[in-house]
Amino acid sequence: MAGSSLYQIGSGLDIPTLVANLVAADRKPEETRINNAGTAASAQLSAISTIKSGMANLQTALKTLTTSIDSQAYKATVGDGAGFTATATSSATAGNYNVEVVNIAERQKLTSGAYASDKVVGDGTLTIAFGDSGKDSLNVTIAEGSKLSDVAAAINKAAGGKGVTASVVTANDGQHLVLTAADTGTAGTMTLTSSGGNGGLADLTYPATGGGTGLTQTVAAKDALVRVDGFERTSSSNAVADLIPGVVLNLTKANEGTPYSLSIGKDNTSIKTNISAFVSAYNAVVTVLKSSSAYNADTQKASALTGDAMVRGLQTQLRSQLSGNVSELKTMGVSIATDGSLSFDAAKFDTALAADPSAAQKLFGSDGSVGKGLNSMLNSNLNSTNGSITLRTNSLNAQIKDLEAQLDDLDKRMDEATTRYTARFTAMDTIVAKMQTTSDYLTQQLASSSNS
Repeated sequence: MAGSSLYQIGSGLDIPTLVANLVAADRKPEETRINNAGTAASAQLSAISTIKSGMANLQTALKTLTTSIDSQAYKATVGDGAGFTATATSSATAGNYNVEVVNIAERQKLTSGAYASDKVVGDGTLTIAFGDSGKDSLNVTIAEGSKLSDVAAAINKAAGGKGVTASVVTANDGQHLVLTAADTGTAGTMTLTSSGGNGGLADLTYPATGGGTGLTQTVAAKDALVRVDGFERTSSSNAVADLIPGVVLNLTKANEGTPYSLSIGKDNTSIKTNISAFVSAYNAVVTVLKSSSAYNADTQKASALTGDAMVRGLQTQLRSQLSGNVSELKTMGVSIATDGSLSFDAAKFDTALAADPSAAQKLFGSDGSVGKGLNSMLNSNLNSTNGSITLRTNSLNAQIKDLEAQLDDLDKRMDEATTRYTARFTAMDTIVAKMQTTSDYLTQQLASSSNS
């Protein structure tokens, strides 16, 4: 073949195949070493990433638990039939109160006389003032030819949902403009005056001015009045805050003369939920550390981090954070199994807190014997700059990058070897060809001599 004759000048050798086989033999040991090292490093990196994720979840669970303990939650319990609900904040304190709702705050409501749907009301400017002082006000321009629906639309557009809302109610006797104060209590009281135009807006003033019929007050603005243990509080809103420290009373119905009980106590529901989440996160870390460093004696196969010093160190650090508080944890319902995993008994937790309300904080608070030390341990390993897991991850990434560079260098050296081997075998083949030519010439000469 013309394509192979270039490499078969005299010897008949398939030089490209011979060179490829020699280069492959040279390449294999080094390439195998690099690939095996890369596979091991990648497996370790993946295992460490899983460990890091588990420990980060544990750190988050611990932080959530610590926060819920340090900022103790409270719950409010209200007697049946009370005309109020109550919400306790973290600044509340435990206590019992008698609460009497004398008045609930109400919004003022004004309504006009009856108008035919096509009747033109009037034009000019309606000025709506709010509150006892009337300091805040709203000017509404009413265009010529406006009907009652146009007046309502103009008021709503000018107010933008603040201070007042306007609507038109159609009854048997015709249409009525209804104005409702946006705010409850006397702070939302409305007064209306008119100016300019044809004078028709005088019928929409309150109190009536300019000789018009004016609006009628159907619901008077009223402030809320509540008594707690005999102490009175007036409020323009039905949400009354800080009459009881850290508690918001939401008034719903007046029951003057009938006090109802209100009890404020600690709410440990979120703490129990967060301890359960912490136990689950802790057990997940224990499991991943064990699986990533396990050795299967039956298959004689090691895991990615079998015998790894960092993994052994993490296991030791986790155990040491709990080992000094075994009895305290057990009293709180947290038990440690022989394999290092945790379990949580919520009933025991309730009993422990009933005996010592500060028990949870002593263990899992930010300065607690478990919370403080474990948080420090997790930070030292997860720190994004100098944490042990971060440093190990960086080292493995650097190792993988170096192995990739070694493969690139190996490719370069094998290209050079291919060139070198090809040149040598081509030179040898050329010599063989020359020798073959000389041999053929001598053979011819000898044959000539013997025939003469």
